[in-house]
Amino acid sequence: MSMPAVQFHFDFGSPNAYFSHKVIPAIEQRTGARFEYVPILLGGLFRLTGNRSPAEAFAGIRNKPEYGKLEIRRFVEKHGLHAYQHNPHFPVNTLQIMRGAVAAKLEGGFESYVETVFAAMWEQEKKMDDPAIIEQVLRDAGPDGARILERMSDPLVKETLFKNTQQSFDRGAFGSPTFFVNDEIYFGKDSLRDVEEEIERVKAS
Repeated sequence: MSMPAVQFHFDFGSPNAYFSHKVIPAIEQRTGARFEYVPILLGGLFRLTGNRSPAEAFAGIRNKPEYGKLEIRRFVEKHGLHAYQHNPHFPVNTLQIMRGAVAAKLEGGFESYVETVFAAMWEQEKKMDDPAIIEQVLRDAGPDGARILERMSDPLVKETLFKNTQQSFDRGAFGSPTFFVNDEIYFGKDSLRDVEEEIERVKAS
């Protein structure tokens, strides 16, 4: 059995990244694979690709936004994600909290940081581009949060986030969430079934 390398390229500003994050543990349990979380900056990726957020790209298109809300409701019901709340401040500038994710990988406490920030964004409706709110959320999370705050301005953290985003683009990414199973790329929460099937295919090969 050959276990593939599986990556989840994410930005906290994407609700679909939040949904994927909540579903990933069940896929890991079923397959035995471990998803490597790779923080990227969605705004940077959009600049590299010329892409725009769905809210911006599809503004003014009749019926599509309504269908998007229906799709979210179905996903929430299917997976029991009833803590989800649409963030009224969306879209937010995620530069600082994505730097924080990189800092958490360097400092330790990454999994806790990811849970805290995803919850603040998509369950607690926090304005996570407000420095005062970011500080409050992280300090409330405990000693690790305070340490991560200090490292957000570290040049190594900034450079790592930049490199992650560039490498994601170089591999074909154009948005968040993006998944890689070895070298196969998948985009969006609706591709998670395909991601799981590819994991199992590689394991069986």
